[in-house]
Amino acid sequence: MVGQSLLLITLLVQLGVSAAVSSVLARSRRIRMLLFHEDRDLWEKLELVLYLGGPIMLGVVVRATVKNFLAADIAFETAILLGVIAGRTAGVCGGILVSFPYLILHQYMNLPLNVIAGLSAGFLRDLTKDREVIWSFSPFLDLSIYRWMRRTIAKSFIDWQSSFFCVILGLEFLRLETRELFPGMTYALDSPNLLVRAACYVTTISIVAVALKVLNNTRIEMKLEEQERLLLQARMEALQSQINPHFLFNTLNSVASLVRFDPDTAREMILKLSKILRRLLKKSDSFVELREELEFIDDYLDIEVIRFGRDKLRVVKEFEPASLDVVVPAMMIQPIVENSIKHGLAPKVSGGTIFLRTRISGGMLVIEVEDDGVGIVEPGSEASEWSAPQHGTGIGMANVRERLQVLFNDAGRVEMESRTGEGTVVRIVVPIPHSSESEGINYDLRSGAPGSRS
Repeated sequence: MVGQSLLLITLLVQLGVSAAVSSVLARSRRIRMLLFHEDRDLWEKLELVLYLGGPIMLGVVVRATVKNFLAADIAFETAILLGVIAGRTAGVCGGILVSFPYLILHQYMNLPLNVIAGLSAGFLRDLTKDREVIWSFSPFLDLSIYRWMRRTIAKSFIDWQSSFFCVILGLEFLRLETRELFPGMTYALDSPNLLVRAACYVTTISIVAVALKVLNNTRIEMKLEEQERLLLQARMEALQSQINPHFLFNTLNSVASLVRFDPDTAREMILKLSKILRRLLKKSDSFVELREELEFIDDYLDIEVIRFGRDKLRVVKEFEPASLDVVVPAMMIQPIVENSIKHGLAPKVSGGTIFLRTRISGGMLVIEVEDDGVGIVEPGSEASEWSAPQHGTGIGMANVRERLQVLFNDAGRVEMESRTGEGTVVRIVVPIPHSSESEGINYDLRSGAPGSRS
């Protein structure tokens, strides 16, 4: 009687081992990525086998070396799990990997049993059209014959959930029968008591189901992160697409105003514009080095200098060399320079100067665009777009503020200082990304939807 009680306790502990190991493995970023993508190449499948099968192989060793800790051995269930998650190749390789300790222990029959388990689960995986149904497997089947027949006829001739349930039962039956035929060469928890033996079947099914549930929670988290990233990416692309037509239309208006009375200058502006458009078409990255962004500004200012005249528009640059390699959002400075010219210098009869400055201060990149124009005339006027986003209707400044909010939340900001009749300074302050953050995905997912603007 004591032996039966110990066996039942061991079966319960096995469920805990399955949940604990799955939870620990699910914390690995790499494993999360491997679980998230269903279409894996051969090396990714082998990588998944090593990640999931390695700890389980050590569990077999623990079972063999630590007295009365039989619950550490869940190799058979792991072979089934690998097969149903990653396919026949992973199931077979996983079955071989977790079986190495059995060979040392002279329990040779566990190797073919584990290989057959992984292969069978992988074959059943290939039969399903919707891979998501795999992750919803549960040991608690709907026993209503009417609902089972209705679901089967509506979906397909084979109900995957019921089939997987029966396959696990069949594999467990094969393992227990093999233990009866080769008791010294096969390890498996078993009992002559029918109720305890039934508990062994239920435990095997539950171990696979628990592991799938835990790992599926990880997949769901990854899906939510991916959807959030795609949402931010779509929003960033929408915001960036506002900038390019806005800049293009304004420049074309300038060209149109010169065509009749100064065709040579208009032709020069068209050449400059074509250079800018080639750059816009060539690169679609959301982030670029500050050096490249400033080169773009040079081309834009060349157009504006031609338009206003060299005696009315002057440009002074003060760039800290270390700042030029910092990665910044593309098309971030141009709208501010455009507003400086349009709202600050254009109303001034004598023209003025644009000052461009960049520096690194306190771990942040500081970009300043200053003009000595008219400044803020009065709240509510066209020029008051500088003062606050809620007072302005222009696309440029609102777009810059919105993009910084999406990308950096409160870490990036736009500051403004202005004196009527003396000019305006717009200061962009953004964090300096680490090298790993500037590669791959160009979006910071630290926050969800952007909050209120300051």
